[in-house]
Amino acid sequence: MYRLTKYCFSIICLLFLLVSCYNRKDKSRNIFHYNEMTGIASLDPAFAKNQSIMWAVHQLYNTLVEVDSNLKLKPLLAKSWEISDDRLMYTFHLRGDVFFHDDIVFDKPRRLTAADIAYSFSRIIDKSVASPGSWIFNNKIDTAEPFKAINDSTFQLKLIKPYNPILGILSMQYCSIVPKEAVEKYGNDFRRHPVGTGPFQFVQWEEGQALILKRNKHYFEKDSAGNLLPYLDGVKVSFYDNKATEFLLFRQKQLDFINDIDATFKDEILTKKGTLRKEWEGKIVLQTHSYLNIEYLGILVDTANNLVKNSPLRLKKIRQAINYGFDRRKMVLYLRNSIGTPAESGFVPAGLPSFDSNKVKGYYYDPTKCRQLLNEAGFSEGKDLPVIKLLTIPVYADMASFIAKQLEESGIPVQVEVVQKALLLQLTANSKALFFRGSWIADYPDAENYLSVFYSKNPAPPNYTRYKNPHFDALFEKALIETNDSVRYDLYRQADQVVIDDSPVVPLWYDKAIHLIQAGIKGFEPNGLNLLELRRTRLPE
Repeated sequence: MYRLTKYCFSIICLLFLLVSCYNRKDKSRNIFHYNEMTGIASLDPAFAKNQSIMWAVHQLYNTLVEVDSNLKLKPLLAKSWEISDDRLMYTFHLRGDVFFHDDIVFDKPRRLTAADIAYSFSRIIDKSVASPGSWIFNNKIDTAEPFKAINDSTFQLKLIKPYNPILGILSMQYCSIVPKEAVEKYGNDFRRHPVGTGPFQFVQWEEGQALILKRNKHYFEKDSAGNLLPYLDGVKVSFYDNKATEFLLFRQKQLDFINDIDATFKDEILTKKGTLRKEWEGKIVLQTHSYLNIEYLGILVDTANNLVKNSPLRLKKIRQAINYGFDRRKMVLYLRNSIGTPAESGFVPAGLPSFDSNKVKGYYYDPTKCRQLLNEAGFSEGKDLPVIKLLTIPVYADMASFIAKQLEESGIPVQVEVVQKALLLQLTANSKALFFRGSWIADYPDAENYLSVFYSKNPAPPNYTRYKNPHFDALFEKALIETNDSVRYDLYRQADQVVIDDSPVVPLWYDKAIHLIQAGIKGFEPNGLNLLELRRTRLPE
């Protein structure tokens, strides 16, 4: 099978190279090319709800603060800030050298002011805008006057109660700063005529064909030698909707990098240890790094729900037995080519500063322990245990089948049902999925973002399992107002352990991002949020 796959793949590569009408001579030497297979729905940051939009928005706009490659918050549009003693008022002092992109909406170069910050944040929570990011300020900001421009260079944000992760919230792409003039002039068309302060400026967007950006010659950031950023002259995004086509274009050097590798040719490129096969060494660069995403199986635990009342999954020992009943390490090795870390600790993934596998103990493969828990739950050797249905999406069908097969060997019968992603999201949001595949990607680098998935006062989303535990809630709430990082991290770990012991989820793996990059590219730095960072990227000369 392996030889046949490899042969077919080689033939496809050869045919494509022979018939491709893509003219390599059209490729500018200093334009960064990448493909966005899923397309881009909008260039308005108020709608930056998925990675494809976030990557484009990150090139066009800036936020008050940002997350660096070490997941630390640092100033960007704000040069400094102070926090009041009661931790309710955040005062930001803005840079004075930031201008919006040149646009016909402005008579002259338009400097960024504090009024732009207040307008942009108010727009997120404006019901008429209907931003999917409106939740980021829910129950956090003062209802009377949350955002205030004191003067052109001073902005204030007021909270209703202390909330330490607020700076992380402000680093999200939703909080990118936009000018009121452009939003009002272009109206609904602002989604495809963006005006920001970012390192690249909008040129043209033919939806489904290409998006073209050019270097912002007025961009304010400089490198350590005093050279203006960015180094690139521009960015071109294509929208081929096929992973094989994307990879073949990359092989032709028509794309400078690709994000992730399709399962159909993963084994052609990577060894089981997650390294490049010898035939690719020196030709391309493999970049892997921790990515703040956890893949898991969720279990609905709301005992008032009829699905739960009639299911053995209502029993904690059955949920724990499932956690012991399959080999995460083997799954990551064979199905992921070692791209990821088996999730044998908590729900909070590796990569965050509060992560500590020595203090949060999760589950590992132990079929003996699995059978013991089944016996204690009243299902000796799995006898009389009804079939449990696991819902997953097509791309994770192999993973679900692997888990089901191993669980069946331990006495837990599981039936895998593959559904489309939109349907699964609908079912989980309406508490109609009992056992389901899920993932949680960080919006900002704080464990609160993950633990909020289990906070009983949160709806679905994010609390898809409808988990409720007063002890967890108390630890979570205490962590949110704790100013000492060490103490807060310890509270996070305690809360994580409570969740893992109750097992409303089955952690699978802590993710890693995987990039294939053309040889010779420099300054293409990875980050834990997997944002596309191009400010310091240089193409080969």
